[in-house]
Amino acid sequence: MNIIIRGKGTKVTEGLKSAVEEKIGKLDHYFTPDQIVNVTLHVEGDRQKIEVTIPVKGKIIRAEQESEDMYVSIDLVEDIIERQMRRYKTKIIDSKQSAGSFAKEYVEEEDDDEEIKITRTKKFAIKPMDPEDACVQMELLNHSFYVFRNADTDEVNVVYKKKDGTYGLIEPDESDD
Repeated sequence: MNIIIRGKGTKVTEGLKSAVEEKIGKLDHYFTPDQIVNVTLHVEGDRQKIEVTIPVKGKIIRAEQESEDMYVSIDLVEDIIERQMRRYKTKIIDSKQSAGSFAKEYVEEEDDDEEIKITRTKKFAIKPMDPEDACVQMELLNHSFYVFRNADTDEVNVVYKKKDGTYGLIEPDESDD
């Protein structure tokens, strides 16, 4: 596993580098030796944030964690990635999708984790509206995202509220056709 460490707003010291390599290096049994792991360390005031991105054959495994201490953030993000790996292991094995990036031992080892269970299903009409109206509807419902049919494109879109209070829009990508 090749770990690429970058700093934004901070210098990556030897101590930080060794902490990242030690913690994130624990994930190496999940991946093949040539797997690239991108780690970005952000410092803004008293905010210490780490982002870990692992591109895996068209998919991305990503986690970020923020605290007042970078070393705490590093510990926490490693736990998140491990949890994601356990959660998606069954899906990876069943579909054989992206399995080439994972270590053979990891894919073949027995796992006692439960499968994902959907406990509730909702049905609703998808109404045509513009993204701004969808944001208003999302706020009225006190949700963090809202699915709607874009009145301009007639495509299903999703608006979501970001951590910084701004909004995002997800539209279908037609380039894969």
